[in-house]
Amino acid sequence: MSFEHVEVAGESPTLVLLHGTGGTENDLVKLGQDLLPGSRIISPRGKVNEHGMNRWFRRFAEGVFDEEDIRRQAADLASFLKEKKQGPMIALGYSNGANIGAALMLLHPEVLDGLVMWRGMTPLTAEPNLEGKSILMVNGLSDPMAPLESARSLAQQFKDSGASAEHIELPGGHGLTQADFACTKSWLQTVKTKFQTSS
Repeated sequence: MSFEHVEVAGESPTLVLLHGTGGTENDLVKLGQDLLPGSRIISPRGKVNEHGMNRWFRRFAEGVFDEEDIRRQAADLASFLKEKKQGPMIALGYSNGANIGAALMLLHPEVLDGLVMWRGMTPLTAEPNLEGKSILMVNGLSDPMAPLESARSLAQQFKDSGASAEHIELPGGHGLTQADFACTKSWLQTVKTKFQTSS
């Protein structure tokens, strides 16, 4: 299964970068390198085209997702990442990218060891075994595109499935701030250390 993507050689863990709606495989690479310096990076491009914008799955309206397409696209992405997997793999996604990251974790938990969701929400419900998985969700308190109720429900779904899930709620809306980057960088370093000590 092939995706247009950027791949940067580096050390474990691998950071998988998942852009938001209208983004490309180049959007998050420099940021990923800043957040987890020296790490191997894989940054694919979503295959769905919505009015000329790249996305990871179809939607019927704002916040109304095509669950059948989510499952199909998540399966394709899981196949691609399995071919690329070398040791622990952490996905970091923004908005639509965060949502496909959540779908990957819920539907194909064997692929990801960790997940960072920026401004994500519930893409679907599932009951996987997420024991040993580490998840960070960061949402804006006044985000009209990723309602807190949906994000909180997803955080609980992760916890109920056995994951170590941390949900941070920051002032602001859908846009990212330095606070997002600071808490993510700290979290990634902690998770990287955990992987190193358990290997």
